[in-house]
Amino acid sequence: MSSKGIYKSGQGYWVRLMSAIGFGVIVALGLIWLWKQIETIDFGIESTYAQVIGILVAAGIFGILGYWLIGIKTGSVDFMIATEGEMKKVNWSSKAELTRSTMAVIGLTLIVALFCWGVDVVFALIFRVAGVLQS
Repeated sequence: MSSKGIYKSGQGYWVRLMSAIGFGVIVALGLIWLWKQIETIDFGIESTYAQVIGILVAAGIFGILGYWLIGIKTGSVDFMIATEGEMKKVNWSSKAELTRSTMAVIGLTLIVALFCWGVDVVFALIFRVAGVLQS
């Protein structure tokens, strides 16, 4: 591990970038929650000051944690680099294939739904004739 910055910088760029954005969104939502929670606690100072201090401390801690996980920790960085390498090998479907597959799924879903509805109607009729169900 290098003590001079990001481990294997330039490799796994997109996976690291998207991981950092996802981590940042989760932290931001957590900080919003924390802001509202601190507002309800009496620290002996104005609640806004306590909120700002709490948010800055939490953002600093999670910022360092995110930088460590996404930029420095060798295990997670190597995983992200390997993930990006594997994603480049994936054979992505064309738009036409995707459209056909989607239509097949929607069609099959409708057929199964109609079949289930038909079976339900037949059983309801049988149970009505047998007197189990009332009209």
